[in-house]
Amino acid sequence: MSGSYPAKIKKLPLYDGRFDAYKLEAKDSDVLFASYPAGTEIPLHTHDTDNYGVITKGELILTMGGKTEKIGLGQWYHVPAHVEHSARFEVETDEIEFWFTKNT
Repeated sequence: MSGSYPAKIKKLPLYDGRFDAYKLEAKDSDVLFASYPAGTEIPLHTHDTDNYGVITKGELILTMGGKTEKIGLGQWYHVPAHVEHSARFEVETDEIEFWFTKNT
């Protein structure tokens, strides 16, 4: 798997889903160190988790609630649970995502 992450993070288990990521499990949440090749598209979907993410390389093009925005290097985003959204990555991108299973 690609991604500009420290060796310790690259020893974490791989996430088994629609994209490549190393997965760190925590109480009531998961932390994903995700990498997306240029041209990756994730179609409209929802999930049960409340997600926050920060871009560490590249950019995310996020469409949610009929609005599309570019999330760049060092910027945070939030996708609430059960909200339909899609993602596009025009350039190679890395991010850290926090998936919360409970509202805290």
